[in-house]
Amino acid sequence: MARITAGVASSHVPLLGVAHDMGKDRDAYFSPIFAGYDWTRQWEKAEKPDVVILVYNDHASAFDMKIIPTFAIGCGERYAPADEGWGPRKVPDVHGHPDLAWHIAQSLILDEFDMTIINEMDVDHGLTVPLSMMFGDVPEWPCKVIPLAVNVVTYPPPSGNRCWALGEAIARAVASFPEDLNVQVWGTGGMSHQLQGQRAGLINREWDNMFLDGLIGESDHLRRIPHIEYLRETGSEGIEMVMWLIMRGALGKRTAALHRHYHVPCSNTAIGHLVLRPDNGEGLDMAGSGFAQAAE
Repeated sequence: MARITAGVASSHVPLLGVAHDMGKDRDAYFSPIFAGYDWTRQWEKAEKPDVVILVYNDHASAFDMKIIPTFAIGCGERYAPADEGWGPRKVPDVHGHPDLAWHIAQSLILDEFDMTIINEMDVDHGLTVPLSMMFGDVPEWPCKVIPLAVNVVTYPPPSGNRCWALGEAIARAVASFPEDLNVQVWGTGGMSHQLQGQRAGLINREWDNMFLDGLIGESDHLRRIPHIEYLRETGSEGIEMVMWLIMRGALGKRTAALHRHYHVPCSNTAIGHLVLRPDNGEGLDMAGSGFAQAAE
């Protein structure tokens, strides 16, 4: 049976893609940011996921004001990097897993989630930057990727509770897929940031770290945070963190942290990153990884 073995959370700041592509990731400014992913890159080589369900938001590349799906799942075979105004990133195309994606889509819709099904689209930095951060410079991405796009750009975005519940439904879908697959769920976006207005540049370290804390263990209080609190405490773009709750919901009742990274500044935001395991209370199964690490 397919199984979700880990969850990964990460910011997807577009500047990190630029730094990676231009070979500046070890410059003085970027080095402390990228250093927080060194552990994860080695861990991923050991974990060897077959499929990553990558939760992200599109930035007017595949979707615009003509169509705004709340939740959209990519069921295609291949996705090219999007041209976001200065040419597509020179990174590998993303290969999907149509069989699992269609199975998840069917399961979610029958579970009463109204999913938009996408078979053709380009994917922007929201999806490709996390892949670069976790896998580095590679000729091909080492796993299949199922894109799951969430509207956090145009009001109204989905609630944290709905995102958490979607993660729970994804877990049920994956568990019912008969093929033996090692599946990870990644939640991307955030953390606190605002791109415009009088509060442009807002960063709330305390709130960000409260949110990171809340993803670890068995509390589910994060799912009940209202939109207005995200707006007040984390700026107009901080709502992106609801996408991390899809990842968290997919990991079950309790999680344990393997790795944690938080750094300010990263462009006009903070960088946040977590690697989590589902924890059934019987101890973590770290067989084959060799990279167990306490949260930093």
